[in-house]
Amino acid sequence: MDKYIGKLLDGRYEILEIIGVGGMAVVYKAMDHRLNRLVAVKILKDDYLGDADFRRRFHGESQAVAMLSHPNIVSVYDVSRSDGMEYIVMELIDGITLKQYMDNRAPLSWRETLHFSMQIAKALEHAHSRGIIHRDIKPHNVMILKDGSVKVADFGIARIVSAQNTLTKEALGSVHYISPEQAKGARVDNRSDIYSLGVVMYEMLTGRPPYDGETPVSVAIQHINGTPLSPSLLNSDIPTGLEQITMHAMCSDLNIRYASVTDMLKDMEEFRKNPAIRFTFLPRGGAAAVSPTGPRVQPVKQQSNAARQKELEREYERQDREEKRRRMWMIAAIALAVAALIGLLFLILGQSGEEKPLQTDTTAGTVESTVPSEISVPRFVSNLYDEHLQESNPYLKIICDDSSYDFNADYPAGVVYDQNPQPGTRVPPGTEVYLKVSLGEETDQMPKLEGQSTENANIILKHLKINLVVLTEEEYSDSIPAGHVTRTDPEQGSELKNDQFVTIYISLGKEIKTASVPNVKGASQSNAKAAIEARGFTFKSGEDYSSTVAAGYVISQSPEAGEEAEEGSTVTVVISKGKQTVTVPNVTGGTEENARDTLERAQLKATVNSEYNAFVPAGRVVYQSPEPDAELMPGSTVTLTVSLGPAPEPSSSEEEPSSSQTEPSESASESAPGESESGQGGEQNP
Repeated sequence: MDKYIGKLLDGRYEILEIIGVGGMAVVYKAMDHRLNRLVAVKILKDDYLGDADFRRRFHGESQAVAMLSHPNIVSVYDVSRSDGMEYIVMELIDGITLKQYMDNRAPLSWRETLHFSMQIAKALEHAHSRGIIHRDIKPHNVMILKDGSVKVADFGIARIVSAQNTLTKEALGSVHYISPEQAKGARVDNRSDIYSLGVVMYEMLTGRPPYDGETPVSVAIQHINGTPLSPSLLNSDIPTGLEQITMHAMCSDLNIRYASVTDMLKDMEEFRKNPAIRFTFLPRGGAAAVSPTGPRVQPVKQQSNAARQKELEREYERQDREEKRRRMWMIAAIALAVAALIGLLFLILGQSGEEKPLQTDTTAGTVESTVPSEISVPRFVSNLYDEHLQESNPYLKIICDDSSYDFNADYPAGVVYDQNPQPGTRVPPGTEVYLKVSLGEETDQMPKLEGQSTENANIILKHLKINLVVLTEEEYSDSIPAGHVTRTDPEQGSELKNDQFVTIYISLGKEIKTASVPNVKGASQSNAKAAIEARGFTFKSGEDYSSTVAAGYVISQSPEAGEEAEEGSTVTVVISKGKQTVTVPNVTGGTEENARDTLERAQLKATVNSEYNAFVPAGRVVYQSPEPDAELMPGSTVTLTVSLGPAPEPSSSEEEPSSSQTEPSESASESAPGESESGQGGEQNP
């Protein structure tokens, strides 16, 4: 199992699975838990981690690419270093690579080729305008989405690998698409991407790359010295105009190849409007002149292959002848310019002290050197400014002082971004040409925003000297009040560039975490306390009697089991004291009313029986059950026997029974001794 699967990077990105492996990195699908979205994470391979310079370039290039924002470019969300790793967090694309698409459908129709190529070109145009060259345009780095749109990946990354200057087996996937200047190890510019795009178009149209070989080196040599077979010979359905655009992009001569992707896009658009169009590509004198030639031709499908090939051969031969003538004229023009320069030099020297006019002796006589009456202003825009421009343009006065420099995000530092007069303007010698030179993208520093309100933070950022795209995200904070800034990305003091994306994080206040209250009813006090505190709650207890729960165990709880409560809040439990008893009070001899009151105060109930008793006055308690001091549960019943007083005497009409006929009654037997003792009894019968 891969060592990164299941790992959480920076406490945010959970690695889920591998989705791709490249020469220098492995790409994983991951979950961004902070924004709750799936992303792609590209982690630099261990082979490169030991090279500190390589890691530095990887990090720097990745941060630069993160500034790109275009619908045809895979977005880079984050660039980070964590636990000795270097990784990039990117947009996760739901689609397939152009390589996979071509493997199933190649060759593509010319309409599909144009559709994909224009989107790739637009992505390159945006990157080039930001000073970023891709250096590795190939079908493997082009993603096709389900809706047919295209996104280009891995901008700028190839620059790091190219620093190795090796064509190993890892380069085999890219060497089919590299430009001749890349193959030579020479300096590359935006035209290298144009060449690679041309190769991709060639492969889309024909189903095969223009060059192939057993080793990367053999393929690279073909890019330098070879001439590709015309695409129409491999696929007769290719319109001439699209073939011309493809081959012009693949021209090995940098001076003939498209100067910019913008120029290439213009031709693509012209072809899209009129698929029968043909182009004539003239050599550049600082800029490319591209124009449709002649009347519109019939679609290629109506021509035979042989006739079409002959026509193409004639067209190429004609262009070769024109190119040779142009070169001859250019050589002659250069020679004349050199002669004029020499003549001007002698003329200046002559004016400063020579008495004789400036002249050159030839066999045909003496020809006086002359200065042209009118010259065409060259194109300085997009070229690096240096002091030698004046030397190479002696008939013009180049003006470039401190006031000529200004920030310009569209041009790298030191490159001319404007001129006056404009290129191609016819002016007399000595005309002043004012140049504007870029200082690169204007920068500023991220101010301290922590603790500021959201409104104040936005105001501060708006008053910086550069424009920023400000994003906000919310997060919980234990120390920053809700509605105030907790942190920023990039951090305070970091360098900011124009149109850069920055994120300010706004506090939601202290996070209220909840947990489910455990069920502790019937548990012992110690177990209940442990369970409650384990869930993050505070334990509190009280006591009460219970006739059903043993002493020391939980009778009830609040909140109830299963309820969601804030962590740290109190859960109160009632602990049983066991059964509750009361002592039966002594109410014997008291009145019935007093006895009932006494028992009620003791949480007992009373039930009353009555009987005659000659010794206890009526209405008083003769005896009670249970007896006094007995222990009863509250609410238990105590039976009281209340006296009715002495039993009534028998009436005189009734014959008294003799002692031999009846036994003395219980009351009589009980009272006889009393009467004897009190001396009130009568004389007994014998």
